[in-house]
Amino acid sequence: METGTSAIFEMDKKLVYMMGVRPILRKNVLFSDGTEDYRSPSEPKTGDTVTIRFRTARNNVDSVWLCMKDQTISMELETQEESFDYYACRIPVGEDNIQYYFKITTGFLVCYYDRRGVSRDIRPEYAFQIVPGFSTPAWAKGAVMYQLMVDRFFSGDLENDVLDREYSYIGVYSQAVKNWNKYPAEFDVAEFYGGDLQGVIQKLDYLQELGVEAIYFNPLFVSPSSHKYDIQDYDYIDPHLGVIVEDEGEILNEGDQCNTHSTRYMNRVTNKKNLEASNQLFIHLVEEAHSRGIKVILDGVFNHCGSFNKWLDREGIYEGKEGYPSGAYMTADSPYRNFFHFHNEQAWPNNGSYDGWWGHDTLPKLNYEGSRELYDYILGIARKWVSPPYNADGWRLDVAADLGQSPEFNHKFWRDFRRVVKEANPDALVLAEHYGDPGDWLSGDQWDTVMNYDAFMEPITWFLTGMEKHSDEYRGDMRGNFRNFKNSMGHFMTRLLTPSLQCAMNELSNHDHSRFLTRTNHKVGRAAQLGCEAASQDVDRCVFKEAVVFQMTWPGAPTVYYGDEAGVCGFTDPDNRRTYPWGREDLDLLRFHKEIIRVHKKYEALRTGSVKFLDGQDDVICYARFNRREQFVIILNNDTVSRSLDLSLYPAGIPKECEMEQVIYTTGKTFSTVPVHYEVKQWHLQMFLPGRSALVLRRV
Repeated sequence: METGTSAIFEMDKKLVYMMGVRPILRKNVLFSDGTEDYRSPSEPKTGDTVTIRFRTARNNVDSVWLCMKDQTISMELETQEESFDYYACRIPVGEDNIQYYFKITTGFLVCYYDRRGVSRDIRPEYAFQIVPGFSTPAWAKGAVMYQLMVDRFFSGDLENDVLDREYSYIGVYSQAVKNWNKYPAEFDVAEFYGGDLQGVIQKLDYLQELGVEAIYFNPLFVSPSSHKYDIQDYDYIDPHLGVIVEDEGEILNEGDQCNTHSTRYMNRVTNKKNLEASNQLFIHLVEEAHSRGIKVILDGVFNHCGSFNKWLDREGIYEGKEGYPSGAYMTADSPYRNFFHFHNEQAWPNNGSYDGWWGHDTLPKLNYEGSRELYDYILGIARKWVSPPYNADGWRLDVAADLGQSPEFNHKFWRDFRRVVKEANPDALVLAEHYGDPGDWLSGDQWDTVMNYDAFMEPITWFLTGMEKHSDEYRGDMRGNFRNFKNSMGHFMTRLLTPSLQCAMNELSNHDHSRFLTRTNHKVGRAAQLGCEAASQDVDRCVFKEAVVFQMTWPGAPTVYYGDEAGVCGFTDPDNRRTYPWGREDLDLLRFHKEIIRVHKKYEALRTGSVKFLDGQDDVICYARFNRREQFVIILNNDTVSRSLDLSLYPAGIPKECEMEQVIYTTGKTFSTVPVHYEVKQWHLQMFLPGRSALVLRRV
């Protein structure tokens, strides 16, 4: 019940003091964060007035203060509910960033509250922060994403398949894999399974039924490899994924690896009719995806390109072709000469002295500092693909921190990149691949968010499996270590502003690391040493389901790596790039994914609500997701044996006496959505949870 007056609150306190009783400060109930309930508007602009709120237990504190750099403001009691008091104050938003924390007093007791929670001391590094004008797209907050490597997903067009000996790459011939179920070779950059955009279009209904809200495509642009992180032409979709209208020329003869003879490949990737038709197919794909409510995110590989790239043209693919100037490898007179940094100015023709990313000559590093033309060209590419008629909904940025030769230049580039992308499409997402602290790029003027390794993939992998994300190490001291898990999550989540955290890409698996299901078998190594079969041996689907429950109930954008939902296993790349197992899916895992995705999408608290740990011990995690209207409790028991739990739900904003309803429950080899009810008394919930299980409860 709400009274809405400070007077009644003060009267209640005086009665308590007259009785000679001092209330105990309920520190575990103190709460605030950057969500809409506690900061309104949650993404304020310059000129706005923002309301900041802080929650305490009812009648439990004397005062709450909002502390900023040059000002301390007394917060007033705004509302009083049955169990909680909400304090509030309003502050104007100027052009400068605002950092703040809270000071709470009860009698002689003083404590502070920041993004890590309650503290005896002021911790500036964990202060809340408002960046005026910074926002992330509403559609991306909590969006269910699906990472898709097109070649390995589904083939819808047999006429565009890469041919055997169509060309040579890194000393091997291109090869069309005839057996869809074949494991990837140890060196599979020139192996192609035939998946394409037409295949994706044919499977959009499947993705819609699964519950996908955004597709993140691994690179689609013209490239010689199967992974396509060696871009050949940023202006066009690869016709091997798109459409081949005119198909002329010859493949290489056995023993001949000179790509100037690969006339079939040349025609396929330089013929403007093929290139334009492929771009048109992409336009159609985006239209079909959008009609189903699915966004499209492209992979932007802008730190480096490929040695086949038309600007370098080390293979002679473009030399002499109409409309294509000579590449910088061929001649110093190339208009692209400054797109690359050459160390030997006397080496032309065939100058191989250019910088390669990590020394790889197949991945020439782009020389932005030396070429304004390159700088502007790539910004034009950034703008082009999020604008009509292509209308992509964002970029994922490959090795984004590596771009350029200095941190200062890197930040300048990404500021300009963000500007042109947001001018073209204000709702486009700018999401970067990054390992380590991303704070320098997430200050509101560069990236929107990141692939969430530090505050998602790594901590949950260590806790549930004890495995390193490449399956390169097993550590028993990390498995089930709740203290390490909580501290890691608590620290690394503060490196992201709340708008960034809400759309951070939360993946369990991806194209760079072992499949999560494989990590559950604790086998240390890679396919080359252990064999591909070992990746699916002794896996634990119960642990995998725990991980998926966590993924779908933790703040961020839960991102499913294609095939994870169907039980695909695999060691780190390239073994993790197996094909989708059409007709051989693990149907239980597939049904489970559909249900937990449905739950995630149904409730706003699971998309943008607050999060708070309620309890934790070795092998057990318990946390709440909540807003003022919805409250959820999630429990993971990763032990092999059952646990009896006595949980205090008070910090979750749950009433003193209420019922909790089971939303989904996983155990053994099954799961349940039967709505079992649990009674909460005096904020406590007592329950029994079997080993290797997960439970999601909703307050009714």
